[in-house]
Amino acid sequence: MNRIKRIPLFIIAAILVAIKTYVVYRFYFDLSIESLFQEIILLVNAFAISMFLFFIAVWLKPKSQKRYILTTAIVLSIIIMANLMYYRNFTDFVTVPTLFQVNNAGDLGTSVASLVYFSDILLFLDLALIMTFIKLNTFSIEQFSSQFRKRIVAISMTAVIVNLVLAEIERPMLFQRGFDREYLVKNVGLPVFHAYDLVMTTSTQSKRLFADGSGMDEIDDYVSQNVREIENPIDLTGVAEDKNVIYIAVESMQSFLIDETLHGEEVLPFLNEFKEDSYYFENFYHQTGLGKTSDHEFVLDNSLYPLPNSAAFFTHAQNEYNSLPKIIQEELGYDSYTFHANNGSFWNRNVMYETLGYNEFFDVESYEFEESDEIGWGLNDKKFFDQSIDIMKELDEPYYAKFITLTHHFPFEMPEEDATIDQFDSSSVTLNQYFQTARYTDEALEQFINQLKEEGIYEDSIIVMMGDHYGISSYHNEAMANYLGEDEITPYDEVKLQRVPMIIHIPGHEDTGTLSTLSGQIDYKPTVLNMLGIENENDIVFGNDLFSQERKDFIAFRDGRVVGEDYIYASGNCYEDETGELVEEANCDRIREQAEQELNYSDEIIYGDLFRFYDFEQGEIAEENNE
Repeated sequence: MNRIKRIPLFIIAAILVAIKTYVVYRFYFDLSIESLFQEIILLVNAFAISMFLFFIAVWLKPKSQKRYILTTAIVLSIIIMANLMYYRNFTDFVTVPTLFQVNNAGDLGTSVASLVYFSDILLFLDLALIMTFIKLNTFSIEQFSSQFRKRIVAISMTAVIVNLVLAEIERPMLFQRGFDREYLVKNVGLPVFHAYDLVMTTSTQSKRLFADGSGMDEIDDYVSQNVREIENPIDLTGVAEDKNVIYIAVESMQSFLIDETLHGEEVLPFLNEFKEDSYYFENFYHQTGLGKTSDHEFVLDNSLYPLPNSAAFFTHAQNEYNSLPKIIQEELGYDSYTFHANNGSFWNRNVMYETLGYNEFFDVESYEFEESDEIGWGLNDKKFFDQSIDIMKELDEPYYAKFITLTHHFPFEMPEEDATIDQFDSSSVTLNQYFQTARYTDEALEQFINQLKEEGIYEDSIIVMMGDHYGISSYHNEAMANYLGEDEITPYDEVKLQRVPMIIHIPGHEDTGTLSTLSGQIDYKPTVLNMLGIENENDIVFGNDLFSQERKDFIAFRDGRVVGEDYIYASGNCYEDETGELVEEANCDRIREQAEQELNYSDEIIYGDLFRFYDFEQGEIAEENNE
């Protein structure tokens, strides 16, 4: 017993926290562990970082040791819990810029509560034990000798070095591939990831100060050679001239629901019918990052990629952008409007919309409703569209109008009296409820189209509907596999689940149908501009017109995944697109490298605010910035 009491408390604390950390990494997060070597690294990094942090206590006086050990344990517990709740919603980890988005938290409501599980209380067991040991003086807290301190430092540093060496063997140039946050966490742990993220955030925020526009020439050359159309689009040039363009962002809608049934009923009866009289892109991917809906808006308006560790709507709302609303205002005199029954400050929209050139934002203050009219995050979609029609009737046509729905939002809660389809039955409450809110939004969309017809707006409009991002994260893969009738959801399957509905409806247009074009949200801006008859040949975009005969053959994701026409790159592996079979990674090298190049170019533009140096009329760096 005396021998046990002689063990320093900081060693006991390091072991307890390391065990908890490993358990969370292995069984709470859905990290892909594909080999015994990866399992060993996960265990090593949990212990290495815990040892490094707690072993610092060896240098402190006994009284300070207690405070340091307890404070460190509390801070690490908070970091783990914050990331766990964030991961359950976004399948990602908290970054420094997301911490500055705390004004969004006020709108989360029941979303936050649904992310906390009763079993999470077990994750504070180590903290309770440490506090008990401190109070009862169970383990040694003393002034340690110089020789003992040196041994402890040597042990902790060795553990960290071993962790870094193993990580480098498993994933060469790990820190150069920081866009893949999962790889960072499972190889070096959350504390190191957060330290790395802080350094990178500080570095990227300083890039604007030193930017001079010289990099635009290289980016312009790349876009000219790889992105801009070589041949004219198929047949829709100018089809939207003098017409309204109505865009509807269908919250959290994924393509796996299209033409699918539940309990023998169509989940989306209206959208299934509507797409038959429209252009429907069945191979269309969302490309959002941490900014989710705001990222989708950013990509659509600019044909630039979202940022790797933040939402551009927050961090770069003061940049210069050659956005879609600005272009159609300058070229055609179109006014642009956004309709969204949420707080104007959510995702910093009230600031960013002005930057992007929107004339007016009809936010929650533009709608009248009672608590009984709310579902989930706010005003239900049916009431939202009903009141939006009244606003639209007062607008001067033609215009560009963007609508963002709200009912089909995580955690997908639907009052029983409003549900028109039964829930799914699985281990995931989130997936079970997903079908009911999807059906409700489908009904709201049908109502909206009928109202457009009744008010005489329909015939003079081009109507585009798109899912803004995924709704069911990989955290629910087991339940998703159950619904899809699969044994498991592989990384290949996860990529395929990132497809979202993309429908372009042109009233009176006969040449419609389902297209298998590999495409993504990056393609929206050039498509709309071409339909409006705007050439805009000097624009810097990374997307192609959806109807172009010649297009890029890949779609890039912000997390490093890439979809090609023949191969898919995901989780460090290469898959054949048609079969999902693993193939040699070299088959994916070209699309992966080109995707990474595009992402880097887009980041340079945003971080450096490079468009302030560029003359889009001349297609070159502005003369005054060349001096």
